[in-house]
Amino acid sequence: MYTGKTVFSQLMDFLPLYEFRRCVKRYDGNRHVKSFSCLDQLHCMMFAQLSYRESLRNIESCLRAMQNKLYHRDIKGTLLSFAVLV
Repeated sequence: MYTGKTVFSQLMDFLPLYEFRRCVKRYDGNRHVKSFSCLDQLHCMMFAQLSYRESLRNIESCLRAMQNKLYHRDIKGTLLSFAVLV
């Protein structure tokens, strides 16, 4: 069994987290956030883009199907309905 990083994790390593967090702080992106941060949403949207998801319902059903593996994809917040988030 392969024990290295997934392709998604390898691509996320190229994301400059310092710059992202600085932008979130500058625009106060996490002001009213309770459980699903801007970084979690970015990870979900990047996963959707890389896996060619076409709708919010499709993204949500795919992420709910592998909910026990989301922590390994750096999505630490609880997954709510995207209809509530958008």
